Amino acid sequence: MAKNVLGTDLQTCSENPRTGWFRNGCCDTGTGDFGVHTVCCRVTAEFLDFSRAAGNDLSTPHPEHGFPGLAPGDQWCLCAPRWKEAYDAGQAPAVVLEATHIATLEWASLSEMQEHAVEPRP
Repeated sequence: MAKNVLGTDLQTCSENPRTGWFRNGCCDTGTGDFGVHTVCCRVTAEFLDFSRAAGNDLSTPHPEHGFPGLAPGDQWCLCAPRWKEAYDAGQAPAVVLEATHIATLEWASLSEMQEHAVEPRP
């Protein structure tokens, strides 16, 4: 089983909307995941605006790619480099550490993510 940034078993990020590189609800990664979709984040309107301005519109649905479009409060497996970019700009969304893949530590420190940590949803 994959590990999270806390060193324990990786938990599910979101089933609705279904997220993850493999669309299995988890922020697993593997060969071909060049974006490193490993950060389980809870998006806000401010972050969605930031991401859109940075060239990654996460609000607009793209059903042809199985992407429903995100709304504030949704949890999603975000690319680690995008989360770090948002963090550096003061716009980082909340992180569910238990559902964030350990590979994220190659992009951001645990202390940076802990600054934005939220409890997992039941």
